[in-house]
Amino acid sequence: MRRYPVWDPFIRLFHWSLVGLFAANALVLDPESKIHRWVGYTIAALVALRIGWGLVGPLHARFASFAPTPATLRDQLGDMLSGRRRVHLGHTPLGALMIANLLLTIIAIAVTGTMMTTLTYWGVKWVEDLHEALVTWAELSVVAHVAAVIWESRRTGVNLPRAMVNGTKHVPADCEIADAH
Repeated sequence: MRRYPVWDPFIRLFHWSLVGLFAANALVLDPESKIHRWVGYTIAALVALRIGWGLVGPLHARFASFAPTPATLRDQLGDMLSGRRRVHLGHTPLGALMIANLLLTIIAIAVTGTMMTTLTYWGVKWVEDLHEALVTWAELSVVAHVAAVIWESRRTGVNLPRAMVNGTKHVPADCEIADAH
């Protein structure tokens, strides 16, 4: 096994904080409660910090380091179809698409949630419906994300959840590195 430090403490704290706060707001807290609103504001602040960190943070946190291209997406899909065990030290191209999807969806959830607290949009049905639809989309995306993480962990032999806890990817010796920097 080769060890690669990948995820800095901010990325790990952001990830697990977002997991806990989103789960609380989507599954536990009363949507009409003040705490639901404040958790939503906290999530929005976390996302804003993550976007900033994606511009100035360390290599694997930067959006530029994992922006997918048609070629990298084709390569990853080809690896998956052929059984080739090539590991991305940072985010995979498909993972990058999921990150963009989740960040944009969470931003839209925060915007529609905030709209519902204003006099102009309070009680407006389409805003409430859109907010709920976005939450459902985020929940489905999270399920797909978790399934993909489990599948990629098994396919490549890299325990991705553990890497998001301790910051280090343990890559089997027989795996090629796709994005060695």
